[in-house]
Amino acid sequence: MLSFLNTLTRRQKGYVFLGIDLALIPVALLFTFVVQSLPMTPMAALGETTPILPYLVASAAGLSLWLGIPQIQLNAYERHAVGLTAIFALLTAGASAVLSALWDLPFPPGTHVMFGIIYFLFAVAMRAVLYQVVMAVYTSAKPRCRVLIYGAGTTGMQLATALKPHQTIDPVAFVDDNTSLQGMMLAGLPVCPPARIPELVKERRVDRVLLAMPSLSQPKQAQIARRLQKMGLEVQALPSFAQLIGEEALIDKLAPVAPQNFLGRAACDVTLGEACDSYRGRAVLVSGAGGSIGSELCRQVLSCRPAKLVLYELSELALYTVHQELSQLVEGTSIDLVPVLGSVTDPRQVKKVLADHDVKVVLHAAAYKHVPLVEANPLPGLANNVFGTQTLAREAAETGVERFILVSSDKAVRPTNIMGASKRMAELVVQDLATRFDDTVFTMVRFGNVLGSSGSVVPLFQDQVSRGGPVTVTDARVKRYFMTIREAVQLVLKAGAEARGGEVFVLDMGEPVPIMRLARQVIESAGYTVRDAEHPEGDIDIEITGLRPGEKLEEELTITGDLIGTRHQKIFCAREEKLSEIEVASVLRSLRHALAASDEDAARAVITRWVEGYRLMSGTGTAGGRSS
Repeated sequence: MLSFLNTLTRRQKGYVFLGIDLALIPVALLFTFVVQSLPMTPMAALGETTPILPYLVASAAGLSLWLGIPQIQLNAYERHAVGLTAIFALLTAGASAVLSALWDLPFPPGTHVMFGIIYFLFAVAMRAVLYQVVMAVYTSAKPRCRVLIYGAGTTGMQLATALKPHQTIDPVAFVDDNTSLQGMMLAGLPVCPPARIPELVKERRVDRVLLAMPSLSQPKQAQIARRLQKMGLEVQALPSFAQLIGEEALIDKLAPVAPQNFLGRAACDVTLGEACDSYRGRAVLVSGAGGSIGSELCRQVLSCRPAKLVLYELSELALYTVHQELSQLVEGTSIDLVPVLGSVTDPRQVKKVLADHDVKVVLHAAAYKHVPLVEANPLPGLANNVFGTQTLAREAAETGVERFILVSSDKAVRPTNIMGASKRMAELVVQDLATRFDDTVFTMVRFGNVLGSSGSVVPLFQDQVSRGGPVTVTDARVKRYFMTIREAVQLVLKAGAEARGGEVFVLDMGEPVPIMRLARQVIESAGYTVRDAEHPEGDIDIEITGLRPGEKLEEELTITGDLIGTRHQKIFCAREEKLSEIEVASVLRSLRHALAASDEDAARAVITRWVEGYRLMSGTGTAGGRSS
């Protein structure tokens, strides 16, 4: 039956409705004669209408098509359609009266009024019956969704009661952790323990699980949902009563705790002061301007009132975003904001941009920095981080740039991963150029993890908490140095302004922070508790995944440990050996050959030979509690 209905076109369905409406005319006439007191029998009266019946049917057909009644869909047959049917019945009754008068039939005027009323009732009733028949056909042909209700409390029972008469949903059982309810029959359904879910799914052909526990914390609901989804079940959760009436709208407006609140020390707020003189009135280029560090560099450089700020960025979306934000900051000023979409590995573009905009200061923050991604893609990582730095630094020197500041990383010290090794090689390149070009001040600033940067640990933990956990930490012994983005950038600009050439500046980042402690703080700041052996009823687990390839337990800030103080108490200068010009040329030549041949082993051999302390550490695990 359903297949037949589906084969009918809209026009064919209209003809069916028209045929039914026309067939109702003699039926309505007969019923009218039954309820009327006439001197003849109903069948005899109907026989009297034989001369006019063809004309009446033809008139009704014309009126129906004119009013568009056959085109009205069953599921759209509501007040307006009923009104059209009433007009149609009235006009049809008028046609019967006119035709009866022309043929001089022995029917009083009241007969035609009654006919109109009865015909209207029959037409509306027939539409209602047809709708129910069609819906019954569709319902019988459509498979029912069999659902398991997780939670046999008040909400669960109300849900089961509401679903019982539903046409396409069939509740089959309850599941509840409460042992006192297990084995009972509630709302006509058995209550089973969660351990029986696989059995129930198989025996009762369950398609979906409805979580009817709105009072349960979101992490625990997420954990249950994830467990059920692994069984191949679709899981849906009922909102709480507070959500239904809008009382929880405030929750949507609450922001996660700011990353700097997990610093474990007071953030250092540095006044740039005289350092601004190195940037004021000059054209400044920031590479990687759309990144976390790059965008903050742009904001703080703007506070120094440069003549021009060139935003150099590889990612179109990142460049668009930072340009939109900074455009508002420079409104009403004479600062020229220039967005440039390009790669620092392109020497022709780099040279043109530096020359066209007369750049005097370069802040080089462009780098591939995510350790696991660079470890999995070593050649692109080396090409971007090493040769991108070389290209930008060399062209900066040749076009008369006054200052070149490389943003480096603590992972460059005795690195155990490709990302760290690439940053150390970038440092060696900059140190070499510092000895060969006197007119450009080359320097680098080395620091550790930045709280809140893209891909860093706190946003990662907060995202895992929002999904119900677990929060993943690679090793319980892992420690990291942390700074806020603001204080790191302030110190980079301060150090860059004080540089005389060739220095490796190291920022004082305080004591390293245990990542396990940080994970607990993030969970507790969200209002949840840690679930462990001592607190089995906690909300969120902390899962140890194992060190990833190339990951250290602790990072270092210097190779030798020999630091010299500067005018600022948070900035130190490291005494470290550098390679000769011939050695740097050899390194770059060997690395270029490895990249040209797409030879990862050859590239690692170059790193092993020339990067002091480089060693590849094996590790396991995937997602972990460490920023890149």
